[in-house]
Amino acid sequence: MEYDGGDIMKEAGILSKEEIEKVTPPLDRAEKGPVAVIECLEKIPCDACGWACPFDAIIKERITVPPKIDYDKCTGCGQCVLVCPGLAIFLIELDGEKAKVTVPYEFLPEPRVGQEVVALDRRGLPVTKAKVLKVMRSKDKTLAVTIEVPRELFMEVRGIRI
Repeated sequence: MEYDGGDIMKEAGILSKEEIEKVTPPLDRAEKGPVAVIECLEKIPCDACGWACPFDAIIKERITVPPKIDYDKCTGCGQCVLVCPGLAIFLIELDGEKAKVTVPYEFLPEPRVGQEVVALDRRGLPVTKAKVLKVMRSKDKTLAVTIEVPRELFMEVRGIRI
């Protein structure tokens, strides 16, 4: 099911259950390796993610239409996560009872691999404790942090707090 950007969020910046379902990748794809999740619902002239994707996996019909993912082309490289100015792109990977979630991170101190952090939901509320598995840094020093959480939380966790 594809998202067309037509729904209005009930709470600013918070996706409804229906909107989350529309942007959730197929589970079998997420079990094969990391894949991007785009939670951008804004009809604004932005295409940073499309330009950053080295595999042409991000599609925008027009500059003011929210982007979509071609799951067959997405490798989960994370370049889109690092460039999204709206912090609206994440990576997920399902592995048995665990999930790896990669989130953008713009605060200090920087997280360290192996560190325990608090995983946050879309409202910034604590969901669970998580372990930092990886910290990616772009050329302009933007960070994306991969954490491990229980599988059932892969579409809830969208941030961290140290």
